[in-house]
Amino acid sequence: MNAERIVRIVAGTFIMLSLALGVEESPLFVSRYFLLFTAFVGLNLFQSGFTKFCPLDSILAKFGIKGGFC
Repeated sequence: MNAERIVRIVAGTFIMLSLALGVEESPLFVSRYFLLFTAFVGLNLFQSGFTKFCPLDSILAKFGIKGGFC
């Protein structure tokens, strides 16, 4: 699996999990502040599209996973 797929899987998982924990109608609701984490992940994806800098991509490169996404 390359870095591009891992970044997309992790970002999607974080967004879905934080929405499940932050939306009051969810059976997993904890706090509305989890929606801030959703915004953080979305903003990080947005900025990486312009700057081509992605923290997760840097971490994956240290573990030897090539094929930078950002």
